[in-house]
Amino acid sequence: MPDKALARRIKAVGLDVDGVFTDGGVYLGLVAHHPLEFKRFHVQDGLGVRLLRAVGLPVILVSGRASEASEVRAKEMEVDELIEVAPQKKLPALAQALERRGLTLDACAYVGDDLADLPVLHAVGLPIAVANAAPEVKAAAQLVTSVPGGQGAVRQVAELLLKMRGEWSPLLKREFEAGDGARPTHRSR
Repeated sequence: MPDKALARRIKAVGLDVDGVFTDGGVYLGLVAHHPLEFKRFHVQDGLGVRLLRAVGLPVILVSGRASEASEVRAKEMEVDELIEVAPQKKLPALAQALERRGLTLDACAYVGDDLADLPVLHAVGLPIAVANAAPEVKAAAQLVTSVPGGQGAVRQVAELLLKMRGEWSPLLKREFEAGDGARPTHRSR
């Protein structure tokens, strides 16, 4: 487990898409002779992105394949940037995205699941793997989630990182506790 000092040095979070935000499955079909793609995204991961951004950490998605489904989800989550490049170009693409923000790779956490993520994981300050990652990816990681990709792993990463930084409790208080003493009401059917 990374220490608090390392967690505080992190100024951005990079994430693979397929296998991290999703279970890695892709549903393909045709509608009126036009290809159609579906992916299943876990709703808690969107909250994880929101929490990271709420403390000022840019969130950059780096995918090894172009996908309209990923573009729609990235826009919906309001990530700072979605990069879709050939798998072997993930590292230079992330480095450039960080450079545009005045950041370096050692100030970045990155979550990956498969072999194409290894160059990035070896270069960043905090390499993270999802529970169902390839053995080589887990070996390169300083932190491995307890849940697999597509099952809330990004949300878990956000919580772990923010707890290590000492930002979790203040963030929850600021974002989710009613300041006027109001409690949510539940309606009967």
